Parts: sequence; structure tokens; C-alpha cells
Amino acid sequence: MNSIVIGSTKHILFALFYAALGIVLALIISVVWLLNSRPELSLWHTVKFKNEYNQQLGLRSFTEYLDLEAKLFKELDKKVYQKYRADIASPINRYERQSLSDPALWPTDWNRSFEWPNPDAEFGLLLLHGMSDSPYSLSHIAQHYQHQAHILGLRLPGHGTIPAGLNDITWPDLAGAVTLATAHLKSQLKDKPLYVVGFSTGAALALNHELEALSINKATSYDKMIFMSPAAGLTPMAQGAYWQSMLGRLLGQEKLYWNSIETEYDPFKYMSFAVNAGDVVYQLTLRNKLLMSQITQEQRNKLPPMLTFQSVIDSTVSSLAVVENLYQYLDGEQHELVMFDFNRTQSHRLLLNDDPLTQFEPFWANDLLDYRLTLVESVDMQNTGVQARELGIGDKQAPLSLATSWPEGVFSLSHIAIPFPIEDTLYGPIRQDNLDTVQIGLAIYQAERGLFSMSASNMLRQKWNPFYPYMLDRMDGFMTQSQD
Repeated sequence: MNSIVIGSTKHILFALFYAALGIVLALIISVVWLLNSRPELSLWHTVKFKNEYNQQLGLRSFTEYLDLEAKLFKELDKKVYQKYRADIASPINRYERQSLSDPALWPTDWNRSFEWPNPDAEFGLLLLHGMSDSPYSLSHIAQHYQHQAHILGLRLPGHGTIPAGLNDITWPDLAGAVTLATAHLKSQLKDKPLYVVGFSTGAALALNHELEALSINKATSYDKMIFMSPAAGLTPMAQGAYWQSMLGRLLGQEKLYWNSIETEYDPFKYMSFAVNAGDVVYQLTLRNKLLMSQITQEQRNKLPPMLTFQSVIDSTVSSLAVVENLYQYLDGEQHELVMFDFNRTQSHRLLLNDDPLTQFEPFWANDLLDYRLTLVESVDMQNTGVQARELGIGDKQAPLSLATSWPEGVFSLSHIAIPFPIEDTLYGPIRQDNLDTVQIGLAIYQAERGLFSMSASNMLRQKWNPFYPYMLDRMDGFMTQSQD
């Protein structure tokens, strides 16, 4: 009898195993089929460059980095711009010369690293853009401080050329470039302070630069750090990026190397997103989280003062991680966090599934926090007026009424919106007459779904910051404090 039971159990377990295996294989086949049914890859998804920076090159100076970058852009012109021939000309393909999206039509080539020396500089300013972006994303910050600072805008490896540049990079490659740029700027400044502004992945790289130094008891490099939409943590789904890429290599299916395959209509940002790029950010955030948890409180207290701007609604990085993985470890009013709430007028609020502020309650339950917290929020649910309310360290202050309000049709900020003012000619909503370049901020078309190659989610995503003037005021005050 026992042998019959044991035999039956084995048959059931084998059946369950093969059934589960069949389901897994069916799911993999379905996923591979769906990913391969996307648009065909173009030249800029497949070309490889030999002049892109990586740590193994052993470059010793930022000058060598710039020399390599110059060779890279010559390679870009030869292998992509000169080689690509379209069957039908596109008015918005950044890789077609004289199209509205051709980067060469802009007065400044924002896809490349730039340095603006200033003999009368009060401080140095290092600008680090985000993943798939270019130095353009912080160009308005550069222009705002050009008369006060010696400015260096770094083009991170893999960026500013073609989306395929993100297929082979690693986060140590990005960190290596940041180290070269930091050392160069410090050598130029002598004893003047050095500040860093990091957007998204750029913020994570700046933080990593300091955490790595502290972990081996070395001095930090920056006197102040300003972060915008920092990549402090991603969702667990980001772990799948590595396995998708591995599956693509195993099956020889290049489309599996891509999270999205899009029309490249933005002159200064990749619209197609390589799977490896997501994994790079994920691994960098894990490294920072580990370092932050391992260093002592005494070492954490040596971190430069931080000012961070973050929207409570962010589909690219975790807003909660900014508090959970970073600010909960900080101590002192020299660290400031500005959170942008969503538009809470009654009609908009009723459309939401959940209140995004709820997730922060365990961290903000106390009246006094270990850092200065400001919530930029609606005055009430009856109008679109906005106020800045202090929740953190210091004496209780009355909310500050801001000289702005939520624009009509704007319900929240987004991950990408924070660095751009309304006047931005690429992402802003103001029509520029007689402009021979693309205006992405105006590209909202109503039609049946699937008609346009530009996705509806990209079309409708908020691309500029209505509170940019307030943000600049906070940055100015923050930098002034460091001079005292």
C-alpha cells in the first residue's frame, strides 16, 4: 500500500513539475514573441563605437577624456550620420541632418561635455545629467550660474551619441568619468568651494563618489550637493532587466536588449531605452544603499550638505527611496528636502487611486525631523494656488504662499520635469514662432491610438517645472549659506 502511495505521489510531483516547466516555457516564448514584434531596430540601435570611455582605458586626466570624446563624435558622424539613408525623409529624426531634431541646429551642442572657465568664479559647479539624457538637461542651471561659477557639464559615457551606447556601459564606467571631471575641476578651483548638481542617475553618481571616499576614510570632494529627482532606489521589477538582457544574448535576439524601441525625435535624449541602462542604475542604487548602511554615523556626518528636489509622483525612480535610503540617515538642518505634491483641487483628487503621500507617513510621523523638509502643495482643494510648508527642523513657520499656481491641465510634476523652466524652447509649452527646431513640449495630438510613433505616455508626460523659479531661489540660498 505504501509503495502505491509513494508511486502515486511521485507521478503527481512529476506531473506538477512538467506542468510548471511548460507554463514557464510558454511564458518565456510569449514574452520573446511580444518583444520581437516591436519595431525593427535601426542603425543607432546596433552600431558600436571604439572611442567610448570605459574604466579599463586607464585615462589619467579629464583632458584625455575630452580628447577621446572628440574622436567619439567623429566616429558618430562617420558611422551614423554619413551612413544612414532613409527611404522616406523624416522631419523629426535626430540622425537625419537638417531635420527639426538635428542637434547641429542648436547654437550649442549640448550632447557634449562643456567647460565654462571663469577667472572671477566664487565657486565651481559640476553638472551631472541622468541616464539616457545629455548635458542639455542641466543647461538652464549652467546658464543661471555662469557669471558666478566655473562650470563643467559632463557628458557621461554612452550618452549624447546613439542609444546603443548604453548597451555596454557599467556604473563604474560612469563613476570613473565623474572622478576625472571632479579632480579636474578641483585642480582649477584651487581653494574655492566645489558644488555638484546631479539629476537622476547623475545624483546617484555624485552621492556614490562621496560614499566611496567615506567608506575608506578619505576626504569628500564636494562642499554642497544639489539633487533633482535622484535615483535613490528603483522598483524590484528593475531586477528583470538583467535577465531579459541575458535571455537576448542566449537566443541571439537583439530586440531583447531593449526596454523600449522608439522614434528618436529628441535631439538631446534617447527615446529608446536599453535594458542594460536600467540594470546599471539599479546596481548603482544597490551599491549606494549598501554603503550608506555600512558606514558609521560619524562618517555620515561628514557627507556634504544636501538639497534635494523630488516629486511625490515619479514613475522612473522611487520617491519613497529618497527618504528611506537617503534622508533617514542624515542628521542636521544643513540637509534639505523639497517635495512637490500633486495638484489637489477637488476635481483632480477624486481621479486618483491612492494618495501618494500616505507612503511617507511612517517617516514623517514626528513633528521634528533630522533634516529640513518642505512640502510644495496646493493651498486648498478649492483653487490652484500653491504654498511651501515647512515640516522639518526648526521653528514652526507659517506656510509661504508662492507667486505661482498649478497651470491649467497640469496635475503633477514628473521625473523629467524638474530641471526645465516654462521658457525651455524644447520641452516648454510656449510656442516659438519661426523656430527651425522641434518643440516637443507642444507635441500633443489627439487621434486614434497607434497612429503616431510617439507614444501617448510620452506625449502627455509633464516636461517642465512650473515651480522652477522657487527651486532656483532655494538653490541660491543654499549656495550662499556655504559661503558663510
